[in-house]
Amino acid sequence: MKIFVPGRICLFGEHSDWAGGYRRINADIERGHALITGTNQGIHAEVEPHPTSLVLTSTTYDGTRHGPVEIPMEPQALLAEAERGGFWSYMAGVAYQVLTHYHVRGLVIDNYQTDLPTKKGLSSSAAISVLTARAFNRVYDLKLTTRGEMEIAYQGEITTPSRCGRMDQGCAFGSRPVLMTFDGERLDTTELRVDSSLYFVIVDLQAHKDTMEILARLNRSFPFADNDTERGVQELLGPINKRIVHQAMEALRASDAERIGALMVEAQEFFDRYAIPACPEELTAPVLHRVLSYEPLKPHIWGGKGVGSQGDGTAQFIARSEADQQAVIEIIERDLKMPCLKLTLTTGPKVRKALIPAAGFGTRLFPASKATKKELFPIVDRDGIAKPAILLIVEEALNAGLDEVIIIVQEDDLPDFEAFFNVQVSIENYNKLPRHFQDYARRLLDIGQRVKFSIQRTQEGLGHAVFAAHEMIGDEPFLLMLGDHLYRSDGERSCAQQLLDAFNQHSVSVLGLRRTPEDQLANFGTATGFWSERSDLLNITEFAEKPTVDYAREHLRVPGLPDDEYLTVFGQYIIKPQLFAYLDEHIRNNVRERGEFQLTSALDRLRKEDGFLGVIVDGRRYDIGLPEYYLETLRTFHEA
Repeated sequence: MKIFVPGRICLFGEHSDWAGGYRRINADIERGHALITGTNQGIHAEVEPHPTSLVLTSTTYDGTRHGPVEIPMEPQALLAEAERGGFWSYMAGVAYQVLTHYHVRGLVIDNYQTDLPTKKGLSSSAAISVLTARAFNRVYDLKLTTRGEMEIAYQGEITTPSRCGRMDQGCAFGSRPVLMTFDGERLDTTELRVDSSLYFVIVDLQAHKDTMEILARLNRSFPFADNDTERGVQELLGPINKRIVHQAMEALRASDAERIGALMVEAQEFFDRYAIPACPEELTAPVLHRVLSYEPLKPHIWGGKGVGSQGDGTAQFIARSEADQQAVIEIIERDLKMPCLKLTLTTGPKVRKALIPAAGFGTRLFPASKATKKELFPIVDRDGIAKPAILLIVEEALNAGLDEVIIIVQEDDLPDFEAFFNVQVSIENYNKLPRHFQDYARRLLDIGQRVKFSIQRTQEGLGHAVFAAHEMIGDEPFLLMLGDHLYRSDGERSCAQQLLDAFNQHSVSVLGLRRTPEDQLANFGTATGFWSERSDLLNITEFAEKPTVDYAREHLRVPGLPDDEYLTVFGQYIIKPQLFAYLDEHIRNNVRERGEFQLTSALDRLRKEDGFLGVIVDGRRYDIGLPEYYLETLRTFHEA
């Protein structure tokens, strides 16, 4: 499989990771606070298992190929390579940590492209370490969360001569901005999302700085300050930093580029005032300040500051627009002869489409399903209007802000669905309707403009049905809602909106979950995993399709739930488009489960290769797939 891990840039809060670590000794020190984000450049690799060794090939930033190097997957061999230092040491150090904690074999890592410059404050070594941890996690399904990958990468890197901070491994979060809070050994992370794109420029100053000397001098101010200079450093990395970082966090969320630029200027001014006296030889930084004050840049930027340990290493600017971003790069490369990188923070992929499978025959509702599709069975909504079940599902998707709904149908059923959504009742019948029903009839046609249909010509499982719509979905995430389930939220946000909120926050596929007693497991897909910082957000580590009770007791228990209770599929998913490649592979190779192309195994592969979150939905699901369930839904849905 292919893996990409970006570099990491500290937008605000440099040095606060190790400074906050001193709270182990002096609790009066302020926690460390930093805003980081992944770069648009990074480390690209193809990985696969190996029976006995760690086999490494690398491509450096200038395109030169190195290796292959083969290291036996034995603790002493890996540790010796890690302690030797150099490029291979990071991979060996992480492999040593993985082998210490997990039962794994070897790995082939071909780093076929590196477009991230090294030693520029962009955490290239951390990216290599995270990539190695992620490769072991995915190839051997170690069920590590992003935080787990970060920890293994950190432990692996400090096995080498490198003395990185905990901030560096934040590249594991990818391109999303992240607030990191450091409290002694404790690290808390909050992922952020921007409302609109922000355009940064990273500048290689092509000068010299001694990072170790900077760190050594600043560390003298901790854990206890003995003079004004040391008190100033603690003030800079403590209360001043906390205020600026949290103001910058709100500006990032609002995509307020002008405010971010002003905070960058302010952060640099405070750094110069309080940090330079502690290490004037390295932090006076004449090259950095010449670039930050270069007059031709002023019309194109909102502000700028140093990066990482500061000094004459790297600078960053926030540009006023995408065109200004390009102008800044051209000016710096032309006038100052310094190479630049683009860094663009985007809103991430938006969920615009919902997919509803409705191509099943409805065997368990025969002979009613011979008269009409079960998705067209009537349900009385809480407003007293009798609606076909499919309309309730479509309305939930559109009310959550989606642009389009795709319904998967059998070819013979297409006329019935099209007639409902796209054909107005006859004028004679329209005139017989009360005014509010006439209004609803017109609204149905408006809804119909946003409803499309995909044909599933043979019914060969839910995975096959979903794949039938892959061309209409395209390369974007989508909301999947089962056609024989209805959903009712217990709060102000709809069930679909709860999943969308989680996806927008984390940019990872999301599954709706509900608590289910043990004696009902045979009817539902079931998931397990580990809780994240949010008590309702599960890092999923396994999917199981209608498991037996014995299997569930051994493999599917969830921490914090009673022994006779599990988490089952709610019936709504937000899925990244990589799923279609896995389904295509199953269909081309005739990989079936119980005679059909199922969705669960493809979801589990997506979990292994990209991660999957589960949200316990604040709401209820109503099934119409069995006569007794349909009867119960008729009785209770309109009262919910």
